Amino acid sequence: MAGSPIDRIPLYVTMLPVPGVVAWLAVGKVGPGFLALVLVAVLLGNVIAAVHHAEIVALRVGEPYGTLVLALAVTVIEVGLIISIMLSGKPNLTLLRDSVHAVVMLVLHGLAGVCIVVGAFRDRESEFQVEGAKAFLAVLIPMATLVMVLPNYLVSAPGPYYSPLQLAFVSAVCLGLYIAFLFIQTGWHRAYFLPIDEGGAVEHARPSGRIALASLGMLVVALLSVVLLAKSLAPALEAGVQTVGAPLAIVGVIIAAIVLLPETAAAIRAAARRQLQASINLALGSAVASIGLSVPVVALASFWIGQPLELGISAGASVLMALGFVVAIITYGTGRTNLLSGIVHLVLLATYVFTVFAPGGRGQTRPALRSSSTRAVARWSNAVAAA
Repeated sequence: MAGSPIDRIPLYVTMLPVPGVVAWLAVGKVGPGFLALVLVAVLLGNVIAAVHHAEIVALRVGEPYGTLVLALAVTVIEVGLIISIMLSGKPNLTLLRDSVHAVVMLVLHGLAGVCIVVGAFRDRESEFQVEGAKAFLAVLIPMATLVMVLPNYLVSAPGPYYSPLQLAFVSAVCLGLYIAFLFIQTGWHRAYFLPIDEGGAVEHARPSGRIALASLGMLVVALLSVVLLAKSLAPALEAGVQTVGAPLAIVGVIIAAIVLLPETAAAIRAAARRQLQASINLALGSAVASIGLSVPVVALASFWIGQPLELGISAGASVLMALGFVVAIITYGTGRTNLLSGIVHLVLLATYVFTVFAPGGRGQTRPALRSSSTRAVARWSNAVAAA
């Protein structure tokens, strides 16, 4: 966050949201082509602009509230992308599951692994607060299990689905866990999420109240632009995935990558400045916010449009996620990390990416998948009507 200028607002982050809103008003939805590539560039620029403004606000309010502001901004972008694609056309019952699963795996292994490796090249061993990391994992593990594993083992709804009542309950639980975590992070145990050597920490200058308020207003506009551009690009994204024959889950991975791009830059910068604690707060905080806020909001949208959510991941993905959590517990259990820990996490990331593109032989044919989705939508609509 220290890389953001605090005495002025750069022109490019002020102007970028404007073409995004204008493009949505003038063009609407677009298919594959040059125009789609231009809108993708504008969307990425708006994501960067949104996080820049969030960083200014974060510097104003200080830690640990700063990383919380960044996590909330990123989650708004994720929810906007998911709901925009859900409302764009053909039902995509797995989009929430695929994007949340990708966020968890990319954060747990990709972002964390890169930050640990960067920190290891600066210092052989990097230190952080064990209690803070354990608090993140204590919330993230049950959230991920309830959302992506438990649906496969309940018999009230066939397949990897929750019934409407079960989905409402799990959404409320995720939101409640996130609120409880915020209470711990910003209140009772705020020190768990601060650097160990507070005396040696560098005090960053704070932007003025005028700059912070201006950035807050522009943050709202940039987030709105991201959501509108995602709605315009949804048909092009789905058509592109079908054209190249990529697995449908890649859409969720793309959403997660777009969402995490600015967080990744901020976390790596922090690790390079020997601030691994800030990197952990950014990385794990994004995953916790992704489930704690995205699932309840998208669940409400699914009730509204009468579209079920296929949440359960496969048995192989469940095993890989469980292995990832075991490795994370080992990594964050001592308060010190080294190069080997980072390499292990990056290997698990490579394994996850490989299994997305080569999921194995338990898949259905595309017609069978469409038929199953149609039946699921019908069952869900009847259940919502009965409720």
